Amino acid sequence: MSTKESAKRKAQSVKQTGQKTKKKAGLEIDVYNLKGEKSGKVKLNKEIFDVEASPRLLAQYVRVYLANQRAGTASTKTRGEVRGSTRKIYPQKGTGRARHGDIKAPIFVGGGVVFGPKPRDFSLKINKKQRRKALFYSLTLKAREGAVAALEDRFLKEMKKTKQFAEFLKIIGVNGERVLVVMPAQEKYYLQRAVRNIPKVEPADAESLNPYIVLRAKRIFFVKKSFEILEKVFLKKDAAK
Repeated sequence: MSTKESAKRKAQSVKQTGQKTKKKAGLEIDVYNLKGEKSGKVKLNKEIFDVEASPRLLAQYVRVYLANQRAGTASTKTRGEVRGSTRKIYPQKGTGRARHGDIKAPIFVGGGVVFGPKPRDFSLKINKKQRRKALFYSLTLKAREGAVAALEDRFLKEMKKTKQFAEFLKIIGVNGERVLVVMPAQEKYYLQRAVRNIPKVEPADAESLNPYIVLRAKRIFFVKKSFEILEKVFLKKDAAK
């Protein structure tokens, strides 16, 4: 083998290793302590934060999610449902007026409504496997944007005041942005109470995380324990079947 060919092969191997390390580095995020300082790194799970793109599936999920938020409670009463007298309002003949029955007819004020809205179900369905894939893709997008970071577990019990968390956001330069804070479970942590009073800051638990709230957030902070819950709930063997 000539020296030129060996040099080319070495260069290619260096490029490949460089690409691999870049990809791995992208899956590592900063961990913040209570003072707003970076205290370490956390490696993200590739199966959740580094999946194949599926914009169509994500668009489908958002459509289904928003449709399912519609209450569909608009309702009107027909002449048979309106409360009132059923007596004939005036004689059939001799008045020179149109023939009318009771006062609940749609032509009268306070009468029934013709073809008015009735409660209906706007909900759409999407299967569990699609929901799971859409969540992973949304988290992948945010990870690639560099919008994902981690918080030490101490935040759950030691971040007691809204003012404290607001100051923390100012220190790290996230003031005024829409923020999602993901916690391990639906428990009354001090952090949950501190977060929910700040405008544009939304608390969520790892079990009920969905692609819509992930996409809506500019920055996402995961308490370190919540990664374990995320993997346990969404990467269990039954979920893949």
